[in-house]
Amino acid sequence: MYKALIGALVLATPAWAQTPCGGDFRDWVAGIKTEAMGKGIPPATTEAFFAGLSPDPKVLKADRSQGVFRKSFLDFSKSLISGDRLDRGRRLAEEWDAVFDRAESEYGVQRGILLAFWAFETDYGAVQGNFETRRALVTLAHDCRRPDLFRPQVLAALEMHRLGEFDLATTGAWAGEIGMVQMLPADILDRGVDGDGDGLVTLKSSVPDAILSGARMLQHHGWRAGEQWLQEVTLPDSFDWSLTGLENEFPAEQWVAMGVQVRSGTVTSGLPASILLPQGRKGPAFIIYPNFRSLFEWNKSFVYVTTAAYFATRLMGAEPYLAGTPDPALNAEQMKALQEKLTALGHDVGAVDGILGAATRIAVQKEQERLGLPADAWPTVELLGKL
Repeated sequence: MYKALIGALVLATPAWAQTPCGGDFRDWVAGIKTEAMGKGIPPATTEAFFAGLSPDPKVLKADRSQGVFRKSFLDFSKSLISGDRLDRGRRLAEEWDAVFDRAESEYGVQRGILLAFWAFETDYGAVQGNFETRRALVTLAHDCRRPDLFRPQVLAALEMHRLGEFDLATTGAWAGEIGMVQMLPADILDRGVDGDGDGLVTLKSSVPDAILSGARMLQHHGWRAGEQWLQEVTLPDSFDWSLTGLENEFPAEQWVAMGVQVRSGTVTSGLPASILLPQGRKGPAFIIYPNFRSLFEWNKSFVYVTTAAYFATRLMGAEPYLAGTPDPALNAEQMKALQEKLTALGHDVGAVDGILGAATRIAVQKEQERLGLPADAWPTVELLGKL
């Protein structure tokens, strides 16, 4: 039912020129209201949804200042993972055991990764955000930074309101995500699951709805049933560091032949795998599998995804990582200077934002190799100086 509705609402929406982003807000709202009613949304429903809305400057500020992702993996993971959060996760796994079993049997997603996202997104539902969702979505759709992402979300939220699944007072994250696992309206329409059988998909209040909807979304993004996603490993001192990183992939057993050893369990033979060094050769090391890569469809941040994947293994019984003694991280200004130098050398690192993302890591590793430094993709003051 939902797929046909959302298809009609957002897939056939080419009329950007009719209501472009930016410009006078009232004119923009008038344009999207006309568009919505042209797609069959009743005028009264449309008018009620947009009544009294204005851009929210706090949303725009949050969109442009995501400083938390500038933290290193060790700092970020220590800020999110605690003994209390681990204990609560394990208790919730027992409390909702049947729902997690259903998530794995129907969608192939293990409870560890679902618990990790539930924990990180909303502290197991306790902190779901206090931004007015429709105002946040309209603000971001009107803004010209990412209108192609958020304009369809406005129409999806409007359709949810028509269906009785989106109260006008709904609150959530600044970017418009709703509920315990923080899903955008279009994803809820397409992949929301009525886990408790009440006829509605209510991710803010229903744990079964939230868990099963999250599982279905991960399955949609390519999660493969029964496969691992990440394991901690140790590497020999003589290891070829230039082989590490998301760009280099070999069968798991080939890594073992190169001296890679998992700290617990065994590697999954036959699966393509990569070696990840979040803070270089002196810090923790992980072997990652295809399921890890699918997590970037949920969140684009390298440090967030790596931390969530690691936390999921802890919830499933893995030992704490070996922190090691990594070289100090660059501060935000040093990282921006590094990104500017890498860009000048012809590397595509995306925005110069001071965040060590996947693209910057790839460029760092290439320059380390060119300069004869250990090519472990961890930027140092030494590398900055040589560049």
